[in-house]
Amino acid sequence: MSTVAVMRPSLAKVIAGAGLLAGTLDIADAILFYGLRGVSAERILQGIAFGLIGRAAFSLGARSALLGLLIHFFIATTVAAIYLLASTRLPLSRHPWLYGTLYGIAVYLVMNYIVLPLSHVGLRPLPPLVPLINGVAALILCVGIPIALIARRYLPSRPS
Repeated sequence: MSTVAVMRPSLAKVIAGAGLLAGTLDIADAILFYGLRGVSAERILQGIAFGLIGRAAFSLGARSALLGLLIHFFIATTVAAIYLLASTRLPLSRHPWLYGTLYGIAVYLVMNYIVLPLSHVGLRPLPPLVPLINGVAALILCVGIPIALIARRYLPSRPS
């Protein structure tokens, strides 16, 4: 009887892949959702850069849009790293749909009530219902659940 060794990618590669996937899905949602409302992709990305560099983001054209894209993927990769590192210590992979959903909601709350208020964006009022639903749903379906499913697929199982 022979055994086949299963080669798993390194944790760093799993984090990078999860960040790339979550970031791509999330920005695609934003571009589609706000694009249907007349906002250009460049303006969306400049809005992300605004959090770091303020009003200058809207006068720097493609350079600030690129900065916004880099910031977006940095945040997505950080979000992925937090979940995946936690998954190496906690049995999160057992229920990826549940924990991914809860993580997406947690990411929404942290971004909107901690990160953005500390940036140039500041504390904002609650958005209208449709953008609020889209924002939470995107972080559940494009970020939390995909990262949780990646953890289940690529990280070793943890005992309960």
